Amino acid sequence: MSPVVVLVGPMGVGKSTVGQLLAERLGVGYRDTDDDIVAEQGRTIAEILVDEGESAFRAIEKQAVHQALAGHEGVLALGGGAVLDADTRALLAGLRVVYLSMDVEEAVKRPGLDAPRPLLAVSPRKQWRELMEAHRHRYESIATAVVATGGRTPEGVTQAALVALELKEA
Repeated sequence: MSPVVVLVGPMGVGKSTVGQLLAERLGVGYRDTDDDIVAEQGRTIAEILVDEGESAFRAIEKQAVHQALAGHEGVLALGGGAVLDADTRALLAGLRVVYLSMDVEEAVKRPGLDAPRPLLAVSPRKQWRELMEAHRHRYESIATAVVATGGRTPEGVTQAALVALELKEA
């Protein structure tokens, strides 16, 4: 058992929105590992990061991702930093992984990017750019397809992902 499609990419790129649309189009369930973490921990990711630090959060995230990869057959969205873990990247090998990409100018326009995100607390534009420069190669290394989100509606991104994965015709 493994997901039909796994979505990866930075925070704020639209993995949750596109994931739900993809699941609808494919007639499968949708799951988000960030939602799994919040449900299991009984607190927000921001609270976990502030209370316990990033390394503790990453351990929790790794467990949630590994459980979801083993137990979900639909569309799965991973948190933005999930691909930092080498074991997680190894588990993604051979799966249909879509990297949703965007540039910093697009990122700062996104409504969700101004939500409480501890990793972007000071100078969001600069920190987002630094995170992307540090992690882009990890996203690209595991991706079956890269879909740019800039200038596209969620429906347009969904269609582009389906076409890129050869799950639907253009």
